[in-house]
Amino acid sequence: MRAHPTSRMTSPDQSGATSLSPQPFAYRNLPMLLLRARERLMVRFRPILSAHGLTEQPWRVIRALNEQGPMESRHVASLCTISTPSLVGILVRMQRAGLVRKSHVARDRRRVIVTLTPRSVRLIRNIAGELQAVYIELERTLGHATLMAAYEAVDALLGDMESRVDPDRIRSR
Repeated sequence: MRAHPTSRMTSPDQSGATSLSPQPFAYRNLPMLLLRARERLMVRFRPILSAHGLTEQPWRVIRALNEQGPMESRHVASLCTISTPSLVGILVRMQRAGLVRKSHVARDRRRVIVTLTPRSVRLIRNIAGELQAVYIELERTLGHATLMAAYEAVDALLGDMESRVDPDRIRSR
């Protein structure tokens, strides 16, 4: 695999000055590229969320619960890529704001089921049109084929990573 032609790093030469040298990595920094792409997308969505009194993490929780239905908090954390300790605080604030309901599983009080409230359902209805307009603009700007290819590529990446990679094995390296 060739390095991306613009991939360069700096290193000091004999005089201590910095010069360009070939990138020692065979692959581009995919996590950083995905973060940059995410950031470029989120600048379009943040103003809408903010106008409705939301930040990204609570919106991810609301969107996940809307799409998947009630679920255990650990599944919410995983699906929304929010650490469990952070999610605890987010859910407390969301519950106080009337956006979610938490209930314990009868057989195991340690397990918590998170559910949307009617207030969240109304919020989803209120915000959906504005978010849809952003997606329509993205499709207009990028083109339908590019947008669909992005969805397919990310779905394939996630599907392959989830089915083939053991996170515990990676963490232990």
